[in-house]
Amino acid sequence: MSEKNREGKRTARERLAVEREKQKAAEKRRRGLIVGASVVCVLGLAAVIGVVAANSGEDEGSDSAGPVVAPSGATGEGGTVIPVGEEDAKATLTVWEDFRCPACKAFEQAYGPTVQELAEAGRLKVEYHLVTLIDGGMGGTGSRNAANAAACAQDAGKFDAYHKVLFDNQPMESDDAFADNDRLIELAGKVDGLDTPAFRSCVEDGKHNSWVAKSHDAFQKGGFTGTPTVLFDGENIYQDRSMTPEKLKQMVQEANEG
Repeated sequence: MSEKNREGKRTARERLAVEREKQKAAEKRRRGLIVGASVVCVLGLAAVIGVVAANSGEDEGSDSAGPVVAPSGATGEGGTVIPVGEEDAKATLTVWEDFRCPACKAFEQAYGPTVQELAEAGRLKVEYHLVTLIDGGMGGTGSRNAANAAACAQDAGKFDAYHKVLFDNQPMESDDAFADNDRLIELAGKVDGLDTPAFRSCVEDGKHNSWVAKSHDAFQKGGFTGTPTVLFDGENIYQDRSMTPEKLKQMVQEANEG
């Protein structure tokens, strides 16, 4: 075999080896992204599925075209917080969430009863911020419409109960079922006294859509990258792998004793 032929085969083998290494690296990255997406709903989701996300996860011009109408009792900078619990509670839990986000549902199911118990006891104040992250990554308007409906429930003094119903009935992440206002109104029937003409009108008119867009904008400006983002007195506890409902109770107790 000539030196030229041997060199050509060696070069071909080297190219093949490099290509195999690239494929292995790509597969490793793909598995990592899938695992990460199952733990937290991330901004990078759009890149994973090959979709360029809109900045605020909205239909173009539909969310921010109208006036910003905050729901009743909204607080915080820009009025983007829905508060639950006593205003003077010594401990504060801040939750950034998306009603289409599976990880948000998992957090609600694991911690919701404890959070409600502590809030009702006057020991914990909860500040909810509603986000439209999945709309931006997967497409659709379910995150926005569900957030608007939750704001409408806040107007009726039923946010807590409707918040739970939405997560209990969350569709698959890829299913934009919450974009259907009729479905959101149907779910309101599970909350005593919520399905009223005023609530229906609020949902169908998208009364708080611009407010939802403002809340999502605050999420982005805050530099957060995924939902849920859960802060206890400013510290991100969702990243704490040792966190449990019992540990949260202990932290609240210590805050109230301090």
